[in-house]
Amino acid sequence: MVKHRGITIWLTGLPCAGKTTIANELSKILREKGYKVEVLDGDVIREYISKGLGFSREDRFENIKRVSFVAKLLTRNDVITIVAVISPYREMREMAKKMIGEENFLEVFVNAPLEVCRKRDVKGMYKKAEQGLIKNFTGIDDPYEPPENPDVQCDTHIETIEESVSKILSALKRKNIIEI
Repeated sequence: MVKHRGITIWLTGLPCAGKTTIANELSKILREKGYKVEVLDGDVIREYISKGLGFSREDRFENIKRVSFVAKLLTRNDVITIVAVISPYREMREMAKKMIGEENFLEVFVNAPLEVCRKRDVKGMYKKAEQGLIKNFTGIDDPYEPPENPDVQCDTHIETIEESVSKILSALKRKNIIEI
């Protein structure tokens, strides 16, 4: 195990932008190099930690508060914590950054146009939202506020997964978290 300090890598973006794909690939690379890593994926969090919460603004904030608390605990115990959640509002991402600590927070905007996300949607969530079967769906009837100054921006519609992950690894190296 490589000695390092903890950090939270907060991946935000529209549904199907590529957050989980990036989180899993980044995690795999870091683990292979001997780093302690945990992934907090939005779908898994909703199943085990935030079960019962809906998608109202209040419930979304409560979900992000819970995720932030877990990320803070992991980060302070020197774990590289990769959070892959939509977190659609700037205010909630600022709350997360404040709770975790600005020096321990790397905001990554996983950017893809809405049309690209629709095409990637294997679960048919966008179609259901457009038909009114899913309410408060980010990008359809609920807003997504892109970060104004993310630490890293991954444009997943024009770059490969390797290019996106490489950008994040470079940012971690600049912050003296990793040596690879």
